[in-house]
Amino acid sequence: MAPSKPMSRPSLEMLCALTDENVLRALMAESRLTRAEIAARTGISKPTISDSVQRLVRAGLVVDTGERTTGRGRVGSYHGIAPGLGAALVVGITPHGVTAEAVDALGSVRARQETGLGRDAGPQAVGDALGSAVRRLAERTEGGLRTGVVSAADPVDRTTGRLVHLPDAPFLVGDLDPPAVLAPYVTGPLLVDNDVNWAARAERTDGRARGVDDFVYLHLGEGLGGAVVSDGEVRRGHHGFAGEIAHLCVPGPDGTALALTEVFAALGLRRPGSTAVDVAALHARLAADDARAEHTRTVLADAIGAVLAAAVAFADPRTVVLGGSWGPALAPAVDDRFRRSPRPVPVTAATLTGPELTGARAHAVDTLRTLVVRSAHPTLDP
Repeated sequence: MAPSKPMSRPSLEMLCALTDENVLRALMAESRLTRAEIAARTGISKPTISDSVQRLVRAGLVVDTGERTTGRGRVGSYHGIAPGLGAALVVGITPHGVTAEAVDALGSVRARQETGLGRDAGPQAVGDALGSAVRRLAERTEGGLRTGVVSAADPVDRTTGRLVHLPDAPFLVGDLDPPAVLAPYVTGPLLVDNDVNWAARAERTDGRARGVDDFVYLHLGEGLGGAVVSDGEVRRGHHGFAGEIAHLCVPGPDGTALALTEVFAALGLRRPGSTAVDVAALHARLAADDARAEHTRTVLADAIGAVLAAAVAFADPRTVVLGGSWGPALAPAVDDRFRRSPRPVPVTAATLTGPELTGARAHAVDTLRTLVVRSAHPTLDP
């Protein structure tokens, strides 16, 4: 057996890059720190941190804020991330409007544009509103929009980023191509995903599934969707359509198998001329507290329970979270029904407000921070 070759030592530039990354990430997390504070947070010696700070100041990535420590001992200088390093674009597209944010590397929303849309506005109106909002943000953002994340209330083709109409599913926004609309304004990577997947990511970091690696999230609103989180990652599937549940066969009001979306038609709870759920009518029905309300609650709990039975069989989740505009209200009934199933899994109600933008924003900030770190040593960029 030939002797193994000794491992090569990392280059000086690589060591400097690793230190600089620690400094930059510390400052992006805390906004301002002294060199001693950075050393304490990173576990790196203060002389090494001082050299790194000087390099990053020369590179234009870090600045002396002009603030000084007070009290006994040696006066320390505060440093922070330099202004003008650009922002991440975060977009939410719903049937009711477009929200666009410019978020900096500290995670702060620097600018926001909101454009309301009439119901069933159509993809042309949505595209025009999206382009106009992002153009205004780009004009106001020093350093430009370096990356972008889009949350859309429709299925998203994983390869192209286009919104896709699937059979038996509401097409809430329409045939829109967000990457094409945003290409003139975003200089770096752009990720488009549906709002349910972004909401599931937010639930794992900040919500009822915090720290849970394996769970299922159902969005029950005007549209119907699910997200499967396995080993801590949202599983999008080959085309990006994993979790599209509207076409699943479930028991209807009389026990006959129907597509999930057709259950709402049978209950008289679809919007006129649409396959979308009439959320206002559904809430009013359930609030009546009469026999009809109880029947509706039972039918929906059985239908959602059938969806969850399939999800449990294939994904083996630790828990299930129900979100959307009416999902949390139905969570107790679904949990009661599912506890009596062959493979019971706890069902809980989501509590986050705006989880889809929360999830998209977190990913956008993480990507922007990585771009800032890489700009310190572009020759090492993979």
